[in-house]
Amino acid sequence: NTIEFTGGLHATIVKQVYLKNPQSHTLAYSAILVGRDADDFSLPKGNTVTIPPTREDFINVEFTICFLRPAEAVLILISNKVDGVDGATLTFSLKSEVKNIDPLGTIKCRSPCYEL
Repeated sequence: NTIEFTGGLHATIVKQVYLKNPQSHTLAYSAILVGRDADDFSLPKGNTVTIPPTREDFINVEFTICFLRPAEAVLILISNKVDGVDGATLTFSLKSEVKNIDPLGTIKCRSPCYEL
């Protein structure tokens, strides 16, 4: 699964990874970010999530687009044993793309174009 962060340069984008627990046991996950640009992504609500039986929850992933080149990382959700039950390890590819560049401001200046 790929999660795409698209927007303008310097925009902060938050995506939610939706997790559902269909089992009758509580599931818990620890999230880690790995890869070339992993430091540019963050988990603002923390890196753990606990999902009660037959419920759902989500984990937020935040990214601020700082460069024109695409950023790439991998989100790995590793199951922690709760009540002796393990969930599957989940992985998500994170990619960014700059869609537009809005100027921060404009400067007016007057200068001769040619001088003898």
